[in-house]
Formats: sequence, C-alpha cells, structure tokens
Amino acid sequence: MEKKQFQAESKRLLEMMINSIYTQKEIFLRELISNASDAIDKIYYVALSDPNIVFDKDNYFIKITADKTSRTLTIRDTGIGMTKEELENNLGVIAKSGSLAFKKENQSKDGHDIIGQFGVGFYSAFMVADSVTVISKSLTGDSAYKWESEGAEGYTIEPCEKDEVGTEITLKIKDNTEDESYDEFLEEYRLKSIIKKYSDFIRYPIKMDVSSKRLKEGSDNEFEDVREEQTVNSMVPIWRKNKSELKTEDYEQFYNEKRYGFDKPLKHIHISADGAVVYQAILYIPESIPYDYYSKEFEKGLELYANGVLIMNKCSDLLPDYFSFVKGMVDSESLSLNISRELLQHDRQLKLIAKNIQSKIKSQLQSMLKDERESYEKFFKAFGRQLKFGVYSDYGMHKDVLQDLIMFHSSKEKKLVTLEEYVSRMPEDQKFIYYASGESIERIEKLPQAELVADKGYEILYFTDDIDEFAVKMLGAYKEKSFKSVSSGDLGLEDEQKDESEATQQENKDLFEYMASQLAGKVKEVRASKRLKSHPVCLTTEGDLSIEMEKILKAMPNSGDVQADKVLEINPNHGVFQSLKSAYESDKEKAALYTALLYNQALLIEGLPLQDPVEFTNDICKIMV
Repeated sequence: MEKKQFQAESKRLLEMMINSIYTQKEIFLRELISNASDAIDKIYYVALSDPNIVFDKDNYFIKITADKTSRTLTIRDTGIGMTKEELENNLGVIAKSGSLAFKKENQSKDGHDIIGQFGVGFYSAFMVADSVTVISKSLTGDSAYKWESEGAEGYTIEPCEKDEVGTEITLKIKDNTEDESYDEFLEEYRLKSIIKKYSDFIRYPIKMDVSSKRLKEGSDNEFEDVREEQTVNSMVPIWRKNKSELKTEDYEQFYNEKRYGFDKPLKHIHISADGAVVYQAILYIPESIPYDYYSKEFEKGLELYANGVLIMNKCSDLLPDYFSFVKGMVDSESLSLNISRELLQHDRQLKLIAKNIQSKIKSQLQSMLKDERESYEKFFKAFGRQLKFGVYSDYGMHKDVLQDLIMFHSSKEKKLVTLEEYVSRMPEDQKFIYYASGESIERIEKLPQAELVADKGYEILYFTDDIDEFAVKMLGAYKEKSFKSVSSGDLGLEDEQKDESEATQQENKDLFEYMASQLAGKVKEVRASKRLKSHPVCLTTEGDLSIEMEKILKAMPNSGDVQADKVLEINPNHGVFQSLKSAYESDKEKAALYTALLYNQALLIEGLPLQDPVEFTNDICKIMV
C-alpha cells in the first residue's frame, strides 16, 4: 500500500486551514454533515435522468456514532459514494470540490441545491482528529475503497469491503491537552447540540443512538437504561412551509425554540422572496426590550442559513442599526460565501436581501401603527428611542425612512401622537411645530415658557428622551413645518403685547443691563418677557443649542465647556418686577440679591444645578429677616 503525498500547495493549505480558517472547532461536524447531505442530493440528481433509479427519500439518512472507548466518531451516509478516482481527486487535492463540479454539470436539472462549493470543509476534521478514515462505495462502481490520512503528511487508498452504496467517515478524536478538551466531541449531548445548532434543517434525517430511561417491563417504578435510534434534526424548517399551514402559535413556538427572547413577539413577518435574489425569512418584532439592548454586549443581527445550514448566528449586515431590535433568520441559496462558510462576501445578493428586509420591517410597523395602535404604542415605548437614534445618526441619512414611525407625547391628546397627526390638526395660522423638552411629562407641563403657546391653543409635543431634540434638529422640518422650542428666544407668534413689552424693555433698559452685569458669564441678556403670564421668571435660549441639549452634552465624557446662550426673562406684569424696580432705584445691594435669587429660581425650574447652593440658601435667609 503506497502512501501518497498531498500536492505542495495543498499541504500548505491544509496546515493553514486547520489552524486559522475556522474559528470554532465544532464547525467540523457541520461540514461533514453538509458533505453527507450533498452526497444524497447527488443521487437525487442522477435519479432525475435515470429511470432505473428510484429515489425513495425514506431510504436516505445520515448516521452519527460516537465510541468513547476507541475515541472514534463516525459519520455515515447513504449517498452516492465515491470511486477510487473520486477519492483521489476530491480528497487528495485540497480545495477541489466534487460538489461544485457536480453542480456545474447538473445546472439545468431541477432539484436540491448542493451545499458544498470549496472542497475544504472535509479537512476541518483534522482540527479535532489525529487521523481520518473514509470508506466509500460508489453508485457507479462495484468495489469499495478506503482513504486514510493523519494530516498534512499524506494519505493512502486501498480496496476494502463495503456492501452498501455510501460513505463512512471515521475520526480518531485527539487526546485532551492542557489547553484543549476534545472529549466533548464524543459526548452524546454535545453532538446533539451541535447538530441542532448548525444542521437542524438539513433535509435528510440525521440519526443517533440516544440514551434514555424507561420503565422495566412489568414494573411500576423501576427504570432501565436503553439506547434507541432517534432522528435528532427537524428536517423541514418552518420558513419553507406554506403560510396557510401555519398559525400564530407555530411562529411563537419557533421564537421560543430559537431563544430569540423570553417575551412574546408582538408581530412576525414571514417572507418568501423569489426574484432577483431568492430567500426565505421569518422576522419578529419583540414585545419587550432586552436587558442588555443599550450595552456594548448586545449584538444585532439575524441568523443566516445557506440551504438550511447555519452559517452565522448574528449577521449584522442584514439589519440597519435603527431596526436592530428585530429578531429572526434568513435562509438563501443565492449567497456568496467565503472559503470557511463562516463569513459572507459582501456582494450584491446580501445588499438586496438587506434592502428588502428593511422595507418589509417598515411596512409591518406602518401597518401596526395604522391598524393595531395599541400594539404599536407598546412597541414604541420599548424601541421608539432606537428609531429616534436612527433619525439622528449618519447625519440624518435615514430620516425619510423613519420620520413617520416616531411618536411624541401630546399636550392636547395626553398620549403619543405621530408628526403626521400633529400637522394634520394644526390651525391655519400656526407656523411651527412646537415642542418642550424636560425630564418628564409632569415637569414639562409646569414649564413657564409654554404659557404663551398654550394660551394660543397650540398643541405642544413633549420631548422626554435625551435623543428627541437632537432628532428633530436633524429632521429640520416635517411637511414643510419647522420645529420650534417653547424655550426659543423667538416663538414666531404675533403677540398683541409686543409693543408693550418692547416699551417696557426700553423704559427699564438700565435695570436690565444692571442685572445682566450681575450675571455676567451666566446669561447673555436679561429682558422683559413676552411669553410669561403667571410666572415671574424663566430662562430661554438663542441659537441652536438648547438648555436640555446642554445638559445632555455636559453629561458626556470629555464634553468640555458646553454652554447654551441663555437669556433671563422677567415677567413685567408680576409683582416681583415692581420689587426689582424699587430695589434698583433705592438699594442696589438688594437689587443684586433679587437678581441672584431670580436667576437661581430659573435654574431650578430648568432642572439645572445651582452653582452655589449654600449662597442660595443664605440669600433666602437675607430676605426673611
């Protein structure tokens, strides 16, 4: 028996592949099962053109057998088998794929798609095995042959005995080392979990002898250990069934089986696309937010299958960040995989699938918003913040996709409303979409700055998420209506008191300039307010940076000295203003005290920290004695 050498290039490739191509050793079982499935598929192809061959699916299966005593793992299939020449060509030349060649020869025939393309998956066995033995008998040959190798040093081929057509691959599992344990690949529970993870939807039965306990015959309470052959894979995936066959309960069961979440999904989307790219998908919109959703540990992405074989647990390229809450899977025969089948080549097919999925998710959310408002609001309370991040991120690139999906609390409706609903109710004379920002609805409702807008009868949107104001700044406008904060220096309202307030400003110019000098570096200006009705004082801003945005930015690391251009507004119709005037005319020290108190009051109203709380309490004491 002559020992043959791998080609020099093949030898180097084998050494590299064992050490670096695959990131997880368990992948070897997926590869060998996929090859076994390919071998059965090939008989199916042959049967399409050969009337002498009857393809009875019940006769075709894959059997996994582990022997802890001999440290062997065997993968047997009832597929097409290999001749001596095919063993030589397919296993003796690394990266020459018999499946790929067979696929090209049979492209015109209808039938199952062949999974294998690259011809390297078989050699992943050497990641866990000291030696690999292949015994195969071809459908087209009379003799069986044994191929055997201990790795990169070469292989042997010799005749052997085998009655049935098919292939049997036996791995001599490596001994444990200090760094690696290989015993797991001989454990029944571990093999079953690997099969369920990667090969659950292979279309042929994957069988194992499984241990279990059962009552002894004639006994009521005595059990005995038995081993029975069981099929451990599901075979027919839910996504390949007709939608008409499935109920909501079936989709929910699949959601639970795949452990996409511990909640109950609000909605599922079942896609069967057959066009420029062929794929099936089942997507879920969860009911509740994962505990780690806004942490760096959270991984977005969908499970990705190629013809029922799991390729990636989390394919992030299939989901945009703003839809990262979506769970589910995609199965396609149109994908271009890299050599390890663990990663995708970023090509046109992947982009087409991702674009189509994005469109389907948006359509489903719009449908929920229109027809199942309660469910949508439940979803939005969990994931609305992420949609708003999507509006703001990437310089507003996705704002047109998302602007009709976002919602805010309404001062009039006392519930969440969309921008479209707000604009549809605007009076003809209203120029802007008004909003107010704060930590909570309760605090916003008490804001002095909102008095004038509310008196006009205009609806105000309440922004309570830290991303809200940033998102609408990026939107700029909705249906040609610009956004305006109630704390903005110019509200854009025709105020009948405008002339009166301007006259008051001019008349008390010296007072306001004195107050501004006392607050130098803290406010840009002090002026008579046109918006305040019952409250004595408030802070407003000029420019794009609001007080709420200042608070958020200051909370970020390395934010620097971020300051909004603040204006202290005094209500000229409030009794406090008369006290201010009197103090300024007779007691400048008291006027300075009142100025400091009013400024600190305005800070407290805005939820801003006092620069010197002790001084503030001392100032209060001064006016009490």
